[in-house]
Amino acid sequence: MVREPVRTCVGCRARASKAELLRIARTPEGVRADVEAAAPGRGAYVHLDPGCVEAAFRKGALLRALRTGDEGLDQEELARLRARIEEVVRRR
Repeated sequence: MVREPVRTCVGCRARASKAELLRIARTPEGVRADVEAAAPGRGAYVHLDPGCVEAAFRKGALLRALRTGDEGLDQEELARLRARIEEVVRRR
């Protein structure tokens, strides 16, 4: 029997199969939504649910999980990332 990997949503802290979650990756090129879940770098996961996305940003859990450091992302980068994640959530 093959078990599917399980990850924790940074928004609601519930565990789910990796396939049910969207991976957000911190790559050398920056932080981005990793729809294919194949980008190199540190990853964090969020349910494809607007409430989980909101919680992940509101609590700062997403950037903390990605270990962006004290510098984090500037407001423009953060807004672009959030818009892209919300776009992916709407499509699914």
